[in-house]
Amino acid sequence: MRLHVVKSISSPERASNRPEPLDGLYEQHASDVKRWTRRLAGPRADLEDLVHDVFVIALRRRFSYRGDASVKTWLFRITHHVVRSRMRRGFIRRLLFSRHQDALVSLAPTPSTPQEEIERRERHVRLYHALDQLSDSYRTPLILYEIEGLSGEEVAELSGISLATVWVRLHRGRAKLLDLLSKEEEP
Repeated sequence: MRLHVVKSISSPERASNRPEPLDGLYEQHASDVKRWTRRLAGPRADLEDLVHDVFVIALRRRFSYRGDASVKTWLFRITHHVVRSRMRRGFIRRLLFSRHQDALVSLAPTPSTPQEEIERRERHVRLYHALDQLSDSYRTPLILYEIEGLSGEEVAELSGISLATVWVRLHRGRAKLLDLLSKEEEP
């Protein structure tokens, strides 16, 4: 009886060039990246496009991943930078095209949903509108802790800041957010 040794499908060059923790990157972390993107970018964002951008950048930079932090932390930082960059570009576009914004809104189709759904979406939009006015240092911890439901320690790890800083930013961010939301409700 003769036994054949089956070699791995991957070639030795591929195995030495590609870090092990990044195998199956998309399959393992796509849901996390999509959830982070949805929370960080808000309801008006093109999620699929942003998630695609995150994984394109991660693939391009996979050889620079040193393994100092977890893959999840590395991906969150990429996600955070991609979303922040997209929001910055959107802000500039809104400034440039603000004249025509009313005309574009009036052309948008009205959704045929129940009253509760409309109210929920309006609250959602109001919340993200207020969050967009916060600086990134307050916005990100608030989203991760309050909306995403992460612990303070997880927020500190993902954001690369100390736990004490997380608590301070959450406290100040909540105060600023409540102030913005109350100003928005005033006639």
